[in-house]
Amino acid sequence: MRRVYNFSPGPSMLPLSVLEQAAEEMIDVHGTGQSAMEMSHRSKYFKPIIEKAEKLLRELMCIPDNYKVLFLQGGASLQFSMVPLNLAGVEQGEEKKQASFIDTGIWAGKAFDEAKKFVNPIIRASSKDKKYTCIPCKFSIEPQDAFCHITLNNTIVGTKWHYIPDTGRVPLVADISSCILSEPLDISKFGVLYAGAQKNLGPAGTTVVIVREDLIGKAPSWTPALLRYDIHAQEASLYNTPPCYGIYMISLVLEWLKRSGGVEAIMKINQEKASLFYEYLERSLLFHSPVVPEARSLMNIPFINGDKELEERFIREAETVGLVNLAGHRLVGGLRASIYNAMPIEGVQKLITFAEDFEKRNTHV
Repeated sequence: MRRVYNFSPGPSMLPLSVLEQAAEEMIDVHGTGQSAMEMSHRSKYFKPIIEKAEKLLRELMCIPDNYKVLFLQGGASLQFSMVPLNLAGVEQGEEKKQASFIDTGIWAGKAFDEAKKFVNPIIRASSKDKKYTCIPCKFSIEPQDAFCHITLNNTIVGTKWHYIPDTGRVPLVADISSCILSEPLDISKFGVLYAGAQKNLGPAGTTVVIVREDLIGKAPSWTPALLRYDIHAQEASLYNTPPCYGIYMISLVLEWLKRSGGVEAIMKINQEKASLFYEYLERSLLFHSPVVPEARSLMNIPFINGDKELEERFIREAETVGLVNLAGHRLVGGLRASIYNAMPIEGVQKLITFAEDFEKRNTHV
């Protein structure tokens, strides 16, 4: 068997031990004589799986009791609609409510654009003029804002919020798809957190939403049932058929993370991995990080040269030694290493060794 180091931004690599356990249990999970793919979501066999996934997530993230945990579908992109609908939706004919958005990249922009259908969104701060290479450090919101939305880690441009903004009584909403469980997070500072599973939680197809209870039940009457937080909360994420196998895989990943020492332990490993690669970029004569040091992500590290042909050659040659999915996002180009929780430090070390060798062969001083 040949395993590669997969630097994809998502769907991303999963821990090998998790994949091995899933393979072992593929046709018979927990002695039930059936696969988790085959289970009825209302059966006595699936209930312990989804309950364990929620319990582990609450434990690892220190989620307070006054927050609901929902396992939904539609990815983070569907939350671009569900958040404004459930927090600020109005009955037909009524004036739209106002909401704040902080523009730190493409996904933040998509959330803003989708919100226009339901609220009056206002960009309170943006790093667009700096090509999204930093995070705004100052902005103000208004007390009447229904919520304030941020993208905590920006997958494409490789920036992250290193502080949690104080929004007072205005609920803070955050897309944490690419940083969930990568480091401790004070859940009590947020009204809603949401994350697609395909980066740090499991395979694509499941979305985790963590929502404060007092924000549930505010959707207008015309909201489709599947887009209402209150319905999903009342039915414990079982209003319709959930992504059963994805939830099962999430439970395995959460067990792996707990065995690994939890979020505090994985944060130290993530910091070490990121530091190693950023240190390489600082001394490199061929590549550099476009992001200011104080805003650099632990999870997604873009690096560029500017010579498209050279960058494409880097990608091709890296694949031959088992380093795959290093191309930057199609909208920005360049190169990018996504080093989520499941990426072992050996993968980052191998990437650095390859990059140094590539640099020797392609730098003429």
